Amino acid sequence: MRNTKQNNPIMKIGETIPLLIKRLGINGEGIGFHQRQVVFVPGAIPGEEMSVIITKVFPNRAEAKIKKVFKKSKDRVTPPCPIYETCGGCQIQHMSYPAQLREKRDIVVQAFERYTKIHKDKLNVRKTIGMDEPWAYRNKSQFQVGKIDDTVIAGLYSSNSHKLINIDHCLVQHEDTNIVTNKVKQIIRDLNLPIYDERKQTGSIRTIVVRTAFRTDEIQLVIVTATNELPKKELFVAEIKKRLPQVTSFIQNINEEKTSLVFGEQTEGIFGKDTITEHLGDLRFELSARAFFQLNPEQTVNLYNEVKRQANLTGKEKVVDAYCGSGTIGMWLANGAEEVRGMDIIKESIMDARKNAEKHQIKNAYYETGKAEKLLPKWVKEGWEPDVVVVDPPRTGCDPVFLETIIKTKPKKMVYVSCNPSTLAKDVHMLISNGYKVEEITPVDMFPQTSQVEAVCTLVLK
Repeated sequence: MRNTKQNNPIMKIGETIPLLIKRLGINGEGIGFHQRQVVFVPGAIPGEEMSVIITKVFPNRAEAKIKKVFKKSKDRVTPPCPIYETCGGCQIQHMSYPAQLREKRDIVVQAFERYTKIHKDKLNVRKTIGMDEPWAYRNKSQFQVGKIDDTVIAGLYSSNSHKLINIDHCLVQHEDTNIVTNKVKQIIRDLNLPIYDERKQTGSIRTIVVRTAFRTDEIQLVIVTATNELPKKELFVAEIKKRLPQVTSFIQNINEEKTSLVFGEQTEGIFGKDTITEHLGDLRFELSARAFFQLNPEQTVNLYNEVKRQANLTGKEKVVDAYCGSGTIGMWLANGAEEVRGMDIIKESIMDARKNAEKHQIKNAYYETGKAEKLLPKWVKEGWEPDVVVVDPPRTGCDPVFLETIIKTKPKKMVYVSCNPSTLAKDVHMLISNGYKVEEITPVDMFPQTSQVEAVCTLVLK
């Protein structure tokens, strides 16, 4: 007979308990243990002793809020952002930057402890590569537009709610994006333009998107509308030109769907160029309104240089750039390789990669549309065997079929660029169970003040 008896929860909602914070979680919350059960506490820092109030209880964990801190961490600082606690866009502004870098390394270590069988003494995780100036690093803002009484607001939805938080000055955004967004809000108010109401599905103006190029100072403004027509278009354009002469590309994107996605499929140029130009090192990129590009250009150079360091190419290697997108990582490595071959399932990305390679006169790069798990075996069958595979997958990690393909084709080295330590560790576990070993892992802080951490991990065939 099946036992249906359930254990009573150790903690109850509303209960106050003492807690010592041991580590930082992947969402920036402090982690403590009460009677061997894990408790997550937003705003808590490792090393702090406190009393907390239990807010949620689950079979294997609990969540709590801080009631009183008895022993503060020396790493606790006053968040400089006045809306830090309500906005939710950043999670760890209350920690000193050196502590952020230290704890991000530990987040990577935790993932490998949880999902792999590598002994911690044999886990070579280097120090996190940080920024000299960990503010004003984001080159793009996407702020939803709303209205409170007669005031036009634009910002982000507060964590776990549908309350729009107005953001006048985001400290992690490049100052140009703040300036342009605020002036566009004023223009929308002055012209009394109809703002989209998703509940009533009325109005037009949905989102203000601003992207700035750090190296060229070009600025692209995109207004996302729920209607085909841009309201009061001529007046709107005249005011943009008058108040924001620095805008070099003004675009309308049309999103008529009831969705949380920012962009719709239709994009129309209003004035100026359709693209802005940005540089990464010696490479130059034309960015259209919907083109993916790293949000932190300064750290992207450091990230790609770390990939190059770990790849350690001699000029004789055949390199695969899987999930290549527009080919940025492969082109970064091309001058050290015999040949680079990239693949992506998105045809437009491959077209961009070919154009980028041609524009930069990179003659040893080849790009093909398709899945890596199909193209890699095809190339091997044709006699082209890769020495190094570089992969930069989405947050969900590598496709299992792709990993099986790597195991079958047996490249000597794999450099894995990850934006999610958990899926990185899970994928690494599969690879080390099939003939590979981890050489080194380097965390890279692409998004200071947030809990997100990237990592570059190199695996070599035993």
